[in-house]
Amino acid sequence: MSHTITPDTFHFLRAWISAPRLVGALAPSGRALADLITSEVGPHSGPVLELGPGTGVFTRALLARGVPEDRLTLVEYGAEFAEMLRGRFPAARVLQMDAGRLARRQLFSDAPLGAVISGLPLLNMSLRTTVAILAGAFGYMRPRGSFYQFTYGPVCPVPRPVLDRLGLKATFVGRAMLNIPPAAVYRITARNRPAG
Repeated sequence: MSHTITPDTFHFLRAWISAPRLVGALAPSGRALADLITSEVGPHSGPVLELGPGTGVFTRALLARGVPEDRLTLVEYGAEFAEMLRGRFPAARVLQMDAGRLARRQLFSDAPLGAVISGLPLLNMSLRTTVAILAGAFGYMRPRGSFYQFTYGPVCPVPRPVLDRLGLKATFVGRAMLNIPPAAVYRITARNRPAG
């Protein structure tokens, strides 16, 4: 069986060689993981923030689930990926920035977000950066909003002390066994999240 290197895989590989701790993967996420991490998100979610979209695999899955392109804000650190995303998703808001600085940028005037989809390699980041990312994201989120994070690791990539500090809880959503490598998805929500 032969494997073809797609342009997206090439971009990912080149970015990983340049900054492996920031990219965290050798290739874009697969369809199974994209379907799983977006499975609870749709037009009802309202505006959606995507962190570390890379080549836009999760972005395409969000659009397929009915999230309007103009309701997407894509935060991407890499200049090459950000430029690619602007070309692929012209109606989306693409911001080239560090996700750890979310709270400092005043991205939204209120707290409109219904969901955050994260492709960030949290296991490669310091606890301080993880706290900043989560605190920043939840600062823009509605009370019933959810933060979706995937990991290649065996447990939630956000340690319990960080969840406790921020008043959050993590719930296992499922495992994408067909992804290479297999990945798990967690839903992170506020502990005082209203029911319904």
